[in-house]
Parts: sequence; C-alpha cells; structure tokens
Amino acid sequence: MDQTARIALDVMGGDSAPACNLDGALLAVERGVPAERILLVGDEGVIRDGLKDRGGDPGFAVLHADEVIGMDEKPAVALRAKPGSSIGVATGAVKSGLAGAHVSMGNTGAVVGAATVGLKTLEGVRRPGIAVTVRLTGKPVTILDMGANVVPKPEHLVQYGHMGAVLMRDVVKTEKCRVALLNIGEESTKGTDLLREAHAALTESELDFIGNIESNQIFGDSAEVVVTDGYTGNVVLKLMEGFSGFLLTMVGREMAAHGADWAHEVLGNVRKKVDYSEYGGALLLGVRGVVVIGHGRSDAHAVSNAIELAGRALDADVNGKIVQGLADRAPSA
Repeated sequence: MDQTARIALDVMGGDSAPACNLDGALLAVERGVPAERILLVGDEGVIRDGLKDRGGDPGFAVLHADEVIGMDEKPAVALRAKPGSSIGVATGAVKSGLAGAHVSMGNTGAVVGAATVGLKTLEGVRRPGIAVTVRLTGKPVTILDMGANVVPKPEHLVQYGHMGAVLMRDVVKTEKCRVALLNIGEESTKGTDLLREAHAALTESELDFIGNIESNQIFGDSAEVVVTDGYTGNVVLKLMEGFSGFLLTMVGREMAAHGADWAHEVLGNVRKKVDYSEYGGALLLGVRGVVVIGHGRSDAHAVSNAIELAGRALDADVNGKIVQGLADRAPSA
C-alpha cells in the first residue's frame, strides 16, 4: 500500500486513551478500513499489549512515541518540551510521507500547532480552519472556522468559503455548495468591520454566496457552508453540543414521567443526529496533509468515524482540489 494513503492515529490522545483509540481502530477495520492503512502512533509496548488483550493485531503498522501531551497542557509549551509526543510523531509521519493523514482525539491546540508549523499551509492558503460537518436535520452543513483562527482577516473567511465548498462537493458529495456568512442580521451592513468587509469580499467571489445568516438559520435549508471566525465558531459548536444534550435529557424525563414507554427509542434516534461521535471529528483544512481533530471525550464509535473521515478526505484528494480551486480563482497577473 502507498504509505501516503495511510492514516496515522494518535493512540495516546484523548480522555479515554489508549483504550478508546485501540477499540476505534479495530472497529474501523470491522467496518471495512484495511488494517494496513492504519498507523498506530504511541507507546509501542502499550499498543502491543492492548491489541493482545483485544484478540490480536489484525495487521496495523506501529510507530513508537514515548511522550504524551496532556489535554490541559499549553500547546506551544508542550510541543517544544515534548518533541517525541504522539501528536508530534504522528505529524512527522505525515510530513515525511509515512502517512497521508493524522487523526487525534488529543489536545486540540497542540494538534493545530503541530500541523500548522510542521506541515505548513497549502499553496495559496493564508490560515487553516477547523471544519465540522453536522447533519442535525438529515441535511449536511459544514461550519468553519471552529477554533483555529480566532482573529481572522476578511480574506481568510473567503478562503474558508472556498475550502468548505470543496469539502462539501468532493467529500460529503452535496449537489449544492451555497456559502453563508454567520452574522447578527441578514443585512450587509450588520456586524463588525470584519464581517462587513468579509461580506463584500464574498459577494465579489465566484462562490455561491447567499449572504448573511443568523445562528438560528444554520440548520435550516439555507446553506451548505457557514463561515465565521474561530472564536464564534467554537462557541457555536460547544453550545450546540451542550444544549442539545440538555434538551434531550429534559424532554426524555418529561415523557417518561407521563408514561411514554417509547420515549427512549425515539429520543435515542434523535440523539444520534446531535452526538459528536456521529461526525467523528473536524477536518483542519488548509494544511499539507489531512488532519482530523476529534473530541476529547470520543468513544470507539467516534474514533472509527474519524478514521473513516480521514480516509474519505484522502481518497477525494481534498487538498489537491483546494489548491487547484484557489489557483483557478487567483487574479491573473
């Protein structure tokens, strides 16, 4: 197998590592991902023992890393202090061509920092952005940035629109790629200087830009791509995750109290649509290599979905299409 088609999994990252990551890798194999396509990165002894406890190694490659960056460590400090961390080694595997993708449930800031510094950005890309694709209504919507760039410039938001459109067209396979700008009102004069300038730039772009939308419109049939700054995007993501879980729990209790014995089954189906484990992880778009950042609380199901997402992005050559798309839209000299 071509090594650049391999997916490097940070086995040591996440709240339940390494167990959930090993379980997720094995689950991905059960679902059809070839074992030889997965490169397990972390303490080799721990990995080998863990696989043995789970019935044996189906054929994974293993790359040793003797350090771990904790979830609460400062990313920049930790990356300098721990060059042999599983995040750093997995990033190095992508840089050297031992793998084409890196999946981690570990420290988000460290993953973003390692990828941005170690892999560099794609040709034509100013700043990478974290893209999350959700399907709350059965219709996929990609929102970016979700935290990589909290103080962007207008041109960064335009590039997020381009990258998000490529992701939706070539990985998610949507027929339409309408792009919207998240704002506090639909009028072009609304919002901060950044948002007003971004609106003007997006209007002049070749994107199918439909204008501003407010947060309550995200999950309607308004747009396939919603762009925003990383600070706002991260707040939206965390609020969505927290409130959806709270609301479902509250509704479930009320229904159970009124004798609705079918409530658990119905709400269980709804919960699957809002559960972060269903989308597996977020793509860090704009770096030289596929990088998927998972939730720290990921279980085996989420890890497996993240691995599969990385594989789809690699197979679709999402980075090559981003570079080509930006080049085609660049002004001629």
